[in-house]
Amino acid sequence: MEKLEVTGRPATWKRLLAFAIIYCVWGSTFLAIRIGVQEVPPFLLAAMRFLVAGLLLYGWLIARGERSPRAREWGSAFLLAICIFVLDYGFVFWAEQRVPSGLTAVMLATIPAFTALSEIIFLRTQKLTLRLAVALLIGLCGVVVLMSHSMLLGGEPIEAAGAAALMVSAMSWSVASAMMRKLPLPESKAMSAGSQMLAGSLLLGIIAAALGEFRGFHFGSVSRGAWFALAYLIVFGSIIAYTAYVWLIHHESPTKVGTYAYVNPVIAVLLGYFFAGEPLGVRTILGTAFVLVSVVVITTMRGKKSAVARAAAGEESVA
Repeated sequence: MEKLEVTGRPATWKRLLAFAIIYCVWGSTFLAIRIGVQEVPPFLLAAMRFLVAGLLLYGWLIARGERSPRAREWGSAFLLAICIFVLDYGFVFWAEQRVPSGLTAVMLATIPAFTALSEIIFLRTQKLTLRLAVALLIGLCGVVVLMSHSMLLGGEPIEAAGAAALMVSAMSWSVASAMMRKLPLPESKAMSAGSQMLAGSLLLGIIAAALGEFRGFHFGSVSRGAWFALAYLIVFGSIIAYTAYVWLIHHESPTKVGTYAYVNPVIAVLLGYFFAGEPLGVRTILGTAFVLVSVVVITTMRGKKSAVARAAAGEESVA
């Protein structure tokens, strides 16, 4: 075991590996979702992902002697699950039936912008400075580029219903980021994540049943590729990458960890282009550039660490 008390930091290769995991794995989950929802109904697929991941994480923590959440903490987990798993992940899975995986990642990169707006409007912990206003405007321009039918940029714009779902998804995540500052949750971030996954899987399962996703669906008709995508989301997206993040946030600054917020969309766009045949034209490149510039400006603002920085760094994420 490395002597952290002497060096103060883990080996460089360990930190680089952790960064590579959160960059590549979280960036690739959008393609895995895209593959999965082609054969499995979206809310059902999301429910299965987080049920298995939540059970594995929760069970592992209980076996290690972690305390199970109290009743009030479970209540908070269910409240957050509405925002994070139903309105965020649920809508993302639904939207990826009609929006390319790379552009889904780009649209979700607007989360720091919505978090900044939440701080200004609801929490009043941040002021609308000129720099922030310009950053928000640049991000909005990126979304307009991706959605507009009037711009002669080539390629199909994002479908309106899918874009709207992704905007709701991004806004719900920002609301959850603000709520987490007020709600009673387990001290252990891993236990908090596990309980939220379990609560979210239950809600997603109920919605899947209400929408009739179980009717006519046969597990035996799902291809190996779709099952592999689901396994990848569970093992790599929700367990390995989250573990790497939790480890990394204790050894690197939130600003450095937060770089995944603008690396993931690039990874997702490239993977979608090379492995799923998704378009990579002027529209995609220009829209992505606008959104990423906005994210970089917002997440690198000086001053007291805000919910924006925490959301970008993933401190309030359940992966």
